[in-house]
Amino acid sequence: MVSKLLATAMWLVLALSAWAQINHAEIQILDETDKSPIIGVAYQIGEQQGISDSDGRIYFQYGLNDELQLSSLDYGNWSLAGEALEYVVQNGVFYRRKLEFSIHPVTVVALRRNVHAPHCSQEVEQNDRLEHDAAAVLNDIPSFNSIRKGGNYGFDVVFRGFKYEQLNIVLNGAQSATAACPNRMDPPTSQMAPNMMERIDVLKGPHALRFGTGFGGTIHFKTESPRFASKIASYGRVNLGYESNGNMPRGEAQLGLRGKWYDFAVFGSWSEGDDYRAGNGELIPADFSRLSIGSNLGLKLSASHHLRFSATHNKAKDADFPALSMDLRNDETWMMHTRHDWILSGKYLQSWNTTLYASWVDHLMDNGLKSLDPRTLNASTQANTQNYGFRSEGVWQWAGNQLFTGIDFRTETASGSRVRDFLMGPMAGNTFIDPVWQDGRIQKSAAFFEYQLNRWSVDWVISSRLEWNTGELFDPSVEFLLVHPTHKVQDFNPSVSLGGVKSWTSQWKTGLWLGRAQRSGSLTERYAHYLPVGQDPYEWLGNPEVLPETNYQADAQLAFTTENFSFTIDLFAAYLQNYISSQIDTALSPRLPTSPGVRSVVNLDKAFKTGLEGSVAHQLATSFSHQLQWAYTYAIDLKTQQPLPEIAPFDIRYQVKAFLFSERFSPSIQFRYVANQNRIAADFGETQTPAFFTIDLFLAYQWTDQLSIRFGVNNLLDENYYEHLNRSVAAATYPIFAPGRNFVLNLNYRFGQ
Repeated sequence: MVSKLLATAMWLVLALSAWAQINHAEIQILDETDKSPIIGVAYQIGEQQGISDSDGRIYFQYGLNDELQLSSLDYGNWSLAGEALEYVVQNGVFYRRKLEFSIHPVTVVALRRNVHAPHCSQEVEQNDRLEHDAAAVLNDIPSFNSIRKGGNYGFDVVFRGFKYEQLNIVLNGAQSATAACPNRMDPPTSQMAPNMMERIDVLKGPHALRFGTGFGGTIHFKTESPRFASKIASYGRVNLGYESNGNMPRGEAQLGLRGKWYDFAVFGSWSEGDDYRAGNGELIPADFSRLSIGSNLGLKLSASHHLRFSATHNKAKDADFPALSMDLRNDETWMMHTRHDWILSGKYLQSWNTTLYASWVDHLMDNGLKSLDPRTLNASTQANTQNYGFRSEGVWQWAGNQLFTGIDFRTETASGSRVRDFLMGPMAGNTFIDPVWQDGRIQKSAAFFEYQLNRWSVDWVISSRLEWNTGELFDPSVEFLLVHPTHKVQDFNPSVSLGGVKSWTSQWKTGLWLGRAQRSGSLTERYAHYLPVGQDPYEWLGNPEVLPETNYQADAQLAFTTENFSFTIDLFAAYLQNYISSQIDTALSPRLPTSPGVRSVVNLDKAFKTGLEGSVAHQLATSFSHQLQWAYTYAIDLKTQQPLPEIAPFDIRYQVKAFLFSERFSPSIQFRYVANQNRIAADFGETQTPAFFTIDLFLAYQWTDQLSIRFGVNNLLDENYYEHLNRSVAAATYPIFAPGRNFVLNLNYRFGQ
């Protein structure tokens, strides 16, 4: 009798224990972009199966070792198990991004580990970047290079030989910042703190016209979208880093709280550095200090109305620019934007979003940090820019086709003065105040559309943009009016693109895009007032009547992809009319005694650019992979048959990477070879650049699910080299050399993400 009672009690204990391991769960599956419910997601866990209801909810029971499998035609297949499943169940909400098959030629740069990705792999992530300048991240792509005037700050990106306003730099589809410094110590990419971004989409060519006139390409920075939770949850991360060459500590952090109707986060990053040593031991001036702070607030007012507010403050100070006559002393930038999403999910109109934004840049540069002997004058420039506007866009869908239509408006204004106090010579005791921007303003009003459809087994994209561009001066100098009496101009700039992608088999794909884009002159190109802003020390004089330049470009792509192998090659050819450039004008006299003369902004009749980018990636085995990437651009002035300036040479990179110890340990090594550049524009002060070869080695370890560590060394061989686009040190003939051997250490901790 006792034995029967003991057996019954044991059976009851086991049954209760098993029952306790069966958990009841309810999860709402939402679209990551517009937060709308995903209806009809098929799921299966054990013997249970079903589909998500009209609210995107699924209901099931699960045990400790169960795996939840989900599938959707538009969102793909994914599964959740273990800690990932437990986290989603506790949160009550799962966000899934719609499968993106971009019809544009595009390169996506992931800056942060996607903790919402539908996998349970412990693969070591190396995407958490601590760079203080987004250009440093873009330079990891062979087709990118940067004009480098400072040791460690203010890199100005160049893509396929297109630069400055030929590239459309945009944040979250609308916002940007205008460089206040005439020498572009503060280019727009320097205001895009990488730690605040989730990804960068590089849209190649003049084909993506929704976000502006991408004359040579659009660089689209995207921050993480707000996510809401059925229960209050906190989340955050802390990243710390150090680079030995230049004594460069870095740090960044985020702390957030989300609930059913809100998602609020604050974030910040800080970085500073000293002079670094080149491969030959030479000390390169590279001091800088950079701080970024900000916050994001997402509000779910209802199922159909969402609001998002964002504010960011960037501060840089005492940054060395050895290639310029002055250094950055203080740069204060505010960037704010508000976005409203109206989710309609109607028969045709799916959603409508409207964004209001503004940015203010307050910039001071002077020669107070320069070691001048003798010091003949003190010079400083205080400049300010404002960039504000709005964008409104609707998304329509029917029969598998998608249409984007909208309007946008942007105003850019700039003001400031240069002060020169003469200390020695016949002008000693005199002070001169020179206008810098002459209170210039450019306004852009545009209407755009993009239509994506499938016909004849081809995915097509048709896009167009009609822009009205007005430039005006509100405080023109007498000297400027003597040369250009007409300073208010209006241009109409139509742009159009047609492209398509054809999948011949599950492995082979080809794409072809044809586009025409037209761009008016920038504030510098129209209104620069005797400023040495080019490659050589000649002063620039803007030209308000410079004609808009036009780019007729073709892009072609061939791609082959299998489970373990991929090959992609992109070709482009651009025929450019009225290409905006400059030429020496002997009829004009410079304002600075150290300047050899003046350059006037002019149009070149015809120019041509062509080139290619390619990559080959191969999974050698379960734990090893390697990748080869390369890029080359050729550019010429068709009238003079001379090379165009600032074109980077052939660049090739090879990386080998391993995933060991359950993919927690990831060593990698990269080899980079850059060819010599002997195609130079001597009229612009360019000189030939020698070839160089570098090796980078990194080791990364995912210590726990929350903590990771990364250690490595850049330029392992301590090569002494410089990039072709590096400017020469002021008052010297040698360029800014790149850093020599540099040890790097990063620590990353995150929770609740």
